[in-house]
Amino acid sequence: MKSIVILISGRGSNLRALLDAVADPALAVRVAAVISNRPAAAGLDVARAAGVPTAVVDHREFGDRQTFDAALAECIEGFGAELVVLAGFMRILGDAFVRSFAGRLINIHPSLLPSFPGLDTHRRALDEGVRVHGCTVHFVTPALDHGPIIVQAAVPVLDGDDVELLSARVLAAEHQIYPLAVRWWAEGRLRLEEGRVRLTPPADVAPVTLISPTVV
Repeated sequence: MKSIVILISGRGSNLRALLDAVADPALAVRVAAVISNRPAAAGLDVARAAGVPTAVVDHREFGDRQTFDAALAECIEGFGAELVVLAGFMRILGDAFVRSFAGRLINIHPSLLPSFPGLDTHRRALDEGVRVHGCTVHFVTPALDHGPIIVQAAVPVLDGDDVELLSARVLAAEHQIYPLAVRWWAEGRLRLEEGRVRLTPPADVAPVTLISPTVV
């Protein structure tokens, strides 16, 4: 059984979806720990209720990013993580940290990357008048929101949408594709090839519009 560690900062919405997914005995994954940089993160209670060990590495207790990153890395490695899953973790991780976890650090971003990296993605999508929006699971690299894409889900932007409505539609898609990406990883179906993710065998049929990586 493979071990993952999930990093959070807030309510744990994607965390819930991931915990529900790994509860399936057919998915040979266990959540070794949930770690937060915020002691009051509601997601910690979600993890505890599910019987998952938790830890806090409070960024406010460190004088700079490097020492925080080092403490966080030590905590992660202490739980024996084979994959680190960022689920609403609201800290930018330094280049050295990211490189030390290269190929085993993934994130979900609320846009169809490379469009709208960074924050306030739904407002920006509405302001640009795009007709399709969505979310992206990707490997993390030192370039912010720019790592190799594992899977994307596209949702329509409807007339009358505001940030709240569009956000809810994208979040529902996030809850479907993040567990899917973790399952592909657990099954050994993901590989990095010349900076791109290859998935083999081909992607599953899923109840969201999937824009999948190249399949061979």
